[in-house]
Amino acid sequence: MTIGIFATITPHPEHREAVEQALRLMVQHSRAEAGNLRYDLFQRDDGLTFDLFELYVDEAAIDAHRQSSHYQHYRAATAGWLSAPTQVRVANALDVAPLSQSGE
Repeated sequence: MTIGIFATITPHPEHREAVEQALRLMVQHSRAEAGNLRYDLFQRDDGLTFDLFELYVDEAAIDAHRQSSHYQHYRAATAGWLSAPTQVRVANALDVAPLSQSGE
């Protein structure tokens, strides 16, 4: 069963650039995980808040992601940079468009 995660990350303004860099690195590594289907980073109109959209093949893939060294490194590096705890919402997919084979 495909599982989606929606995460909202809000850094302190003075740490915005550092958080973006850490997120971009985590995106790069997370997309290479065996059970990851999508890992997309968005920035809100406020110029500060980030959203992640993640898709995994199953719960085991989520567990593997959370135990990965890149995820653990991200958490440790950004612990003092966030103005609020990361908001995470997990949802079971009901109707997901087929993944593009061309990378679009």
